[in-house]
Amino acid sequence: MLTLDLTNAPRWHDLAPGVRVQLRPLTTALMVATRSDAAVEAVPEEASDEERAVAFAKALARRAVLSWEGIGDADGNAIDSSPEAVDALLDIWPIFEAFQLTYVSKGLLLDQEKNGSAPLPNGPSAGARDTATRAKRRAKPARRG
Repeated sequence: MLTLDLTNAPRWHDLAPGVRVQLRPLTTALMVATRSDAAVEAVPEEASDEERAVAFAKALARRAVLSWEGIGDADGNAIDSSPEAVDALLDIWPIFEAFQLTYVSKGLLLDQEKNGSAPLPNGPSAGARDTATRAKRRAKPARRG
């Protein structure tokens, strides 16, 4: 069963020990806006899938990050979550991976669940017949002459 969170409230996500970010819910509007982000659209056609993934993740994070804790500058002073700082944060491989796993993949997992589901016994496909198999059974073998 799909559970809807009707509050649509931001949530905190732990990305590393002592590092957490508050993120907007991963909504359709957020994904659509990210797809049309100038940085995403500027990725050259010949770019690798990995380069596209990094550009998309950074654009999504720039839109989604509301606040963070445990992130500072070289002197250990806490810094705000500016777009440049968000990009720098995602340049750290374990942080990028954690962001992908804890935030982005949730939407992808939902899509996978949808694709792997069997038809419901009382849903729109309940009365559907396998027409290809039935037609094959009815077809008569050709006569040999």
